[in-house]
Amino acid sequence: MKINNFGVNPINPYKNQQLKTEAAKKATMNFSDQLEISSQAKDLQGIKDFASTRVDKVNMIKKQIEAGTYQVDADRLANDLLKNFRP
Repeated sequence: MKINNFGVNPINPYKNQQLKTEAAKKATMNFSDQLEISSQAKDLQGIKDFASTRVDKVNMIKKQIEAGTYQVDADRLANDLLKNFRP
């Protein structure tokens, strides 16, 4: 006597495919693209305007250095350094 085992009751392959496509649709429906700009990036945008005024100041200081008239305010420099490096 010959017995062929083809597995447990065959499952409808169309039903399985339909379930997979429905699950894929649900998964893609839940996601949407979002773009959020951090506050740091917004601050960097504002620096663009600041940079142009800074260039003028740098050019003025370069001219003073070349002419030998540039003076460093040691007290102001020390106070600014302490503000940045003091915990």
